[in-house]
Amino acid sequence: MRNITVAIDEATYLAARMKAAEQRSSVSALVRQFLKDLAARDERFEALAQEEASIRARIDDFDAADRLPRDDLHRQEP
Repeated sequence: MRNITVAIDEATYLAARMKAAEQRSSVSALVRQFLKDLAARDERFEALAQEEASIRARIDDFDAADRLPRDDLHRQEP
């Protein structure tokens, strides 16, 4: 595990300590979880972007001109 040093102002530090105490945790644990969540969001975004590209690549026969006219779309059959 790597250690990092972060410089923050006193008010932020005190607020982080209070938040950590409320969660029965430490500031280090809060920062560690925040960074894990941040990295996971980036990974999830990249995975979704790749999935979208894959889906778009499989759509090869789409033409907006082939859509149903509005009246046909909303017509109710008896």
